[in-house]
Amino acid sequence: MRLSIVIVNWNTRELLAECLASIDAYPPLCACEVIVVDNASQDGSASMVEQRFPSVRIIANAVNRGFPAANNQAITVSGGRYVLLLNSDAAVLPGTLDRMVRFMDGHPKVGALGAKLLNPDGSFQASYADFPSLATELSLMTGASRLLIGPHAPSPRPRPNETARPVDWVGGAAMLVRASALEGVGLMDEGYFLYSEETDWCWRFWQAGWEVWYDPDSAVIHHGGASTRQVSAPSYYRLYASKVRFFGKAYGLDAARRFSALVRVTAGVRLSLWTALAALPNRPQTRQALELRKERDRRLRQLRAQPAPE
Repeated sequence: MRLSIVIVNWNTRELLAECLASIDAYPPLCACEVIVVDNASQDGSASMVEQRFPSVRIIANAVNRGFPAANNQAITVSGGRYVLLLNSDAAVLPGTLDRMVRFMDGHPKVGALGAKLLNPDGSFQASYADFPSLATELSLMTGASRLLIGPHAPSPRPRPNETARPVDWVGGAAMLVRASALEGVGLMDEGYFLYSEETDWCWRFWQAGWEVWYDPDSAVIHHGGASTRQVSAPSYYRLYASKVRFFGKAYGLDAARRFSALVRVTAGVRLSLWTALAALPNRPQTRQALELRKERDRRLRQLRAQPAPE
């Protein structure tokens, strides 16, 4: 079998149905299997797949195991030469699956390939980036990155007539990996629950001697945040906790401590700003938004680095 498509789902039934329907509408020419791992959804996602897409293999977890662990479940039982990680809130476009497979066939040194992510209106969405540093993370936290890099930071602006090229890391919303490369790279790190797992994985691909590429001619529609917006403040903390974990694994404990300290200081400054703004007369919607920002930054002030995992 040439291609295995792995989709992890958590309470995104209708978007998952659209995702699976797009695969049915634009299937690859090669032999393909589709595996959905449902992380204990409460919206009937698993039964929907069984009823509407009987050819899809469903793995229904009793608890939410997180994104990396669920992907690993499917990868372990998949039979494809290539494995496509596809978000449940994504939809493939005509020819995308075939192009990605052909690209990997023609580039044997590439271990992971990322597609171009598009918003539902067809506009560009952050799809790849350089590995994070203290400077780039400070730029993101303060908003300076929008001025320095562009509105899609940390992903650069799309360039006219751009072609496929090596990049540091690609987004996990549509990432095709070479199954044989995983013998040296390993599966996704289940120490992450969500966020930064694809950055970590791409780092390990490069460390193991495999290349990571981005192909702007392979595109998918990605709604983005369909699962995480359901638990916004906890997800925001988890985002930065995952980044701290990556800093510790890639750069060492001292770097992780410096980064976590930077996050705490920045969060403290922002919290003072939100508190001051909340004291002013505001509309209900503004007050609600400020309270959310305050809760996010209160959580971040508790962030601490832990020793890097063995």
